Amino acid sequence: MQSAPATRRGIPGATVARLPVYLRALRAAAATGIQVISSEELALAVGVRPSGLRKDLSFLGSYGVRGVGYDVEHLSEEISRELGLHREWAVAIIGMGNLGHALAAYSGFATRGFSVRWLVDSDPAIIGRTIAGKTVISFAEFGRVADDGVIAVLATPPASAQVVTDQVVALGIRSILNFAPVPVQVPDGVEVRKVDLATELQILAFHGQRAEVES
Repeated sequence: MQSAPATRRGIPGATVARLPVYLRALRAAAATGIQVISSEELALAVGVRPSGLRKDLSFLGSYGVRGVGYDVEHLSEEISRELGLHREWAVAIIGMGNLGHALAAYSGFATRGFSVRWLVDSDPAIIGRTIAGKTVISFAEFGRVADDGVIAVLATPPASAQVVTDQVVALGIRSILNFAPVPVQVPDGVEVRKVDLATELQILAFHGQRAEVES
């Protein structure tokens, strides 16, 4: 199996994928008043091996204090800074079908440093509607305000996913979260993360079926 690519700072992609999980666990610990956490406690909270967690955090230059552990607030700040969460990221949701509606109404973006600023669609019947307190705009209008600091969330039908991706890339956007159940092709320098809900449900169905057989 091909290993995950390293980021431009030399942190392996697999480690980057785990950093948000560590951050969520640290924030949960802070909310209960925990100020210091050991690698064993943090690893248990996120379901990884302590040695793997320590290796991941070493890429950030964070080694904790032997026999004491990690300062929860400081480590949270380190991970937030590495993930680029020291700033607010502008998000555009493109495709205002059922999934687009649900994403537009999701309040969790704002609590994690992401601001949904634009809802975009190509259907004249949808453009101009108000969804979750925001007015849906056309792609042409979006093109006048978009820049390379925007994260595009694709909630389009599969048939139009590649076309929309090409349009997004042409605007200079370099970060795409793809909810369409098809892969999209992008040039070098553009990062795409794919969220396939149906595939995840099928994997859960496999494990559920196996559990039934073994019980």
